[in-house]
Amino acid sequence: MANQAPSCIVVIGGGQAAGYACKALRTEGFDGRLTVVADEPHDFYERPPLSKGVITDSATLPRLFSEDVVEALDIDWRRPHRAVEIDRQASEVVLDNGERLAYDRLLMATGSRPRMPVPEWNAIENVMTLRSWDDACRLKERLGESKRIGIIGGGWIGLEVASSARKFGVEVDVFERAPRLCGRSVGIEVAHAIQALHEQHGVGLHLDRQSIELAQDADNRVCVTADDKAYAPYDLVVVGVGVDINLELARDAGLTTEQGIVIDAAGYTSDPQVFAAGDVAQHPHLGLCLQSWAYAQNQAQVVANAMLDKSAHYDEPAWLWSDQHNVNIQILGIPTTETHCVIRQEDSGSVFFYLDNQNRLVQMVAFNHPRAIKLGKRWLAAERVLDGVVLADPEFNLMQLR
Repeated sequence: MANQAPSCIVVIGGGQAAGYACKALRTEGFDGRLTVVADEPHDFYERPPLSKGVITDSATLPRLFSEDVVEALDIDWRRPHRAVEIDRQASEVVLDNGERLAYDRLLMATGSRPRMPVPEWNAIENVMTLRSWDDACRLKERLGESKRIGIIGGGWIGLEVASSARKFGVEVDVFERAPRLCGRSVGIEVAHAIQALHEQHGVGLHLDRQSIELAQDADNRVCVTADDKAYAPYDLVVVGVGVDINLELARDAGLTTEQGIVIDAAGYTSDPQVFAAGDVAQHPHLGLCLQSWAYAQNQAQVVANAMLDKSAHYDEPAWLWSDQHNVNIQILGIPTTETHCVIRQEDSGSVFFYLDNQNRLVQMVAFNHPRAIKLGKRWLAAERVLDGVVLADPEFNLMQLR
């Protein structure tokens, strides 16, 4: 661990983790040179609204901070540029234009990129992914011109796009290889509830489709063939089958990587001068890369303290949310196989409690019930033993279990 206070910090990445780390660095008193290398020309912005409100409502960049706040951060921007090498011996970052940036501390916040499962799909004109502000602007424009679209992937991004498209009255079909929606992140009971929600809003769901092929027709529409069944051409196809973590730079530099860059609870990598935050940083306890707004924000702020040699420790559970068809879905914790599900049905929404064999909470999923999630965070931290009968009773006030 470095002991000398840093005078120059370089941040690679211009997303949410980078933004909150920069803000925390200045708030905690860092007054040295703060350089940010970003491959987009925009100020820090949030990505979750891109598949929801940006498509349906907002015409403005969903900034993390106001222009005045960003200006006060006094950032030495390098944008749009990419870092192509980390020279750890020289403590320098090499950019795509050949410039070399010296650092005392380096933050890797390189994030992730949408996965395109078939490279040839990139050449089809009306096939796209969604990751950036520019992607969202293009998608919004295309939805306004489309009558029917196809979505490849029944995960969170694909389903949020489906929900947004239905608000325009666009016909939507979702194609998913797995037998259920969001199967890697929620249990079968929640997956069925999400499926019912989309079916109620007229989304066509084609699950357990093992072979999916795309082709362009003479009118530049996209033809989808799933398990040898051909569908009428779509005006647009959005591919949302997950992401690839941007690990190449870290691996080439010799940092320890697994699913993501391996870090400790303070954000240190295997090099004491180099830190990682956000999507690219493997959760220090779960061993997973969390594509989560809360993780990107909160973990990055912890890492900023560590970069200034202050006490820092991150141990929050996984927590993410999604808005679909005017229903807020919040997910706390990660699924495991050794659980049983208790379902609570209320007029406002449902809550799914996944308990282990000692009746301790492992995961909770709440539909339009954010207060339950707040309680769940306390129960997880305390490893509290819960009564399934009480949880399932809609007449029982959960606040009594605080």
